[in-house]
Amino acid sequence: MTEPSQSSPAPESSHDQHSPNKQKSSSNSATNSASPTTSKKPGLFGVIQSVLAAMFGVQSESKRQQDFENGSAAEYIFVGIIAVTLFVLGIIWYVNSAIADYQAGP
Repeated sequence: MTEPSQSSPAPESSHDQHSPNKQKSSSNSATNSASPTTSKKPGLFGVIQSVLAAMFGVQSESKRQQDFENGSAAEYIFVGIIAVTLFVLGIIWYVNSAIADYQAGP
């Protein structure tokens, strides 16, 4: 007799689990449908922020999707090339100054 009582709560709990998921998905779809109308093209600061976050690997998935939906790829590529160039030049400058300091001695 204990077996049927144990099996009956499992379907109820799985049914309860499906109901909130359906509510969440419907609320998410309502949120998703509202976001394209309220979102706008990112400005220069937004593009720079997104590129730097992506370079360091801390860009969120939702922000990345927003960038692809609302931004121009050319803007992100241009800012990315500038950011990488500045990063490489900064490393070259730092290494050259460290080598010069080492060669100058104490």
